Amino acid sequence: MPLNRRKFLEKSAVTGAGVALAGAVSAPGAQAAEAKRGAKRYAFTVLGTTDLHGNVFNWDYFTDREFDDKDHNDVGLAKVSTLVNRVRAEKGRRNTLLIDAGDTIQGTQLSYYYAKVDPITAVGGPVHPMAQAMNAMGYDAAALGNHEFNYGIPVLRKFEQQCRFPLLGANALDAKTLRPAFAPYSMHRLRTPHGRDVKVAVLGLTNPGIAIWDKANVQGKMTFPGLEEQAAKWVPKLRSMGADVVIVSAHSGSSGTSSYGDQLPYIENAAGLVAEQVPGIDAILVGHAHTEIPEYFVTNKKTGKKVVLSEPLKWGQRLTLFDFELVWEKGCWKVEKVGAKVLNSNTVEEDSKITKLLGDEHEKVVAYVNQVIGTNAAEMTSVEAPYKDVPIIDLINHIQADTVKQALAGTEHAALPVLSQAACFSRSARIPAGQVTIRDVAGLYVFENTLEARLMTGAQMKAYLEYSANYFAQTAPGAAVDPAKLTNANGTPDYNYDVVSGLSYEIDIAKPAGSRVTNVRFEGQPLADDAQFVFAVNNYRANGGGNFPHVAAARLLWSNSDEIRNTMIAWVKAKGSIDPAAFAAVDWKLTREGTPVF
Repeated sequence: MPLNRRKFLEKSAVTGAGVALAGAVSAPGAQAAEAKRGAKRYAFTVLGTTDLHGNVFNWDYFTDREFDDKDHNDVGLAKVSTLVNRVRAEKGRRNTLLIDAGDTIQGTQLSYYYAKVDPITAVGGPVHPMAQAMNAMGYDAAALGNHEFNYGIPVLRKFEQQCRFPLLGANALDAKTLRPAFAPYSMHRLRTPHGRDVKVAVLGLTNPGIAIWDKANVQGKMTFPGLEEQAAKWVPKLRSMGADVVIVSAHSGSSGTSSYGDQLPYIENAAGLVAEQVPGIDAILVGHAHTEIPEYFVTNKKTGKKVVLSEPLKWGQRLTLFDFELVWEKGCWKVEKVGAKVLNSNTVEEDSKITKLLGDEHEKVVAYVNQVIGTNAAEMTSVEAPYKDVPIIDLINHIQADTVKQALAGTEHAALPVLSQAACFSRSARIPAGQVTIRDVAGLYVFENTLEARLMTGAQMKAYLEYSANYFAQTAPGAAVDPAKLTNANGTPDYNYDVVSGLSYEIDIAKPAGSRVTNVRFEGQPLADDAQFVFAVNNYRANGGGNFPHVAAARLLWSNSDEIRNTMIAWVKAKGSIDPAAFAAVDWKLTREGTPVF
């Protein structure tokens, strides 16, 4: 059965009956039933978050207003804190644990500000807002996410020092010693009314893709083996140490798939495989995939036991609750029943304790992102960017190509033409006409990617474009075209659909994947297979993110340590103005049998 198929809790009732015999003696079956009726029981709850991505407030720093989406979700730890407080009040504070599954310190301008603008690594620097909020909420443990490494290991280590709970990563190893570079697990004791404490182990696992996605920050320093391998090593150790319950906090989705093809021998989204292959796990808090899975059961192949998985929606939109029921049997605690569900943070108000605690930090960041850095001649938006060539994406490519050309000036490759790739990272990005602020530009490029220049051929670029075109659903000639159903084929996210500037081409969506890209031209002429180009590309893509062909193996000509977002902000500041007429052009379009779709 596919690992990403949801199942539901199978409820079963265990009944027993005893037969009374003469006198004070009862049959063994009756004794067992009597013991079961009088058995000692204990219940506790593990609360879980994941992929918080720097969200404390229910605020969108890119739009400068409260967060909202089509489903009216809310975001942020301040909302989650209210939910946590309610559960603790209901269950009893000492009968709960609060854990996270990673991707904590990257994603908003709040987290960016305290990594780069007023960095926590400075002497006498500030305490990271996420550390402050999570400490105040009383987190017990958090797994490392891949985005924890985006700002480099020094920032991560400083954040670790500032947290009053451990950051866990059993498969984040020191590259030289191959020993865990972070705590592999944490052990927690829950007091019961029956004498013996319940020992709960939390095993943290992170994503092997860090080796690709943050190669510049971790190469030669850390290595990241597979989740299944390390879980198989650590779970028996935790059981031998007396753990009554073993919970895995895994920054890894449950689908069993990888975005990086065969570039790594380890599965990216391995949480379901861990449950299936490694005996002794009771529950897995799933992260990384940004999907909502309230409750999902995987049967362990060796034991036949069902393991419950749950993934709360990203950014603090949901809070997972694992409810455990234990029974005392044969001198130890046994898990009798466990289920999971999620709570929606849009049902509660923000916790004023958290908003007051970080109000000053929030205001600093709001002021920072609203600084005016230039002007714009005509409004640009990304609403139609997934299926049309629009000026706002051309702006990214224009700045990237311009930056690479300047960097290669005077080198042996200075005469080569520069192509550039960009993707739609946010469908709500907007650069207004008139004054342009930092948040306008930053909202166009929401990831901490850096820029590289790779040497590519015409044939390789054709293959690159063909792979990118897998993003579109095949649509027959004459069939109605619904933009909402046209994109994201096979679950491909927007950020894995690249458009390339410097070439012109068509994508025939009536054709099957693999044979869609036609009429590829450079400077008006058919693109020659042996033509050479400098390709301006972000480090995520260049290091294999998305598994695009050829680029990861292509020769590196230049790289930059500064984020593309900062490069764009600096470019606008230096120019003082943006004029779409200077760079916008329709270089690609969707067609069916040669007829444009739009």
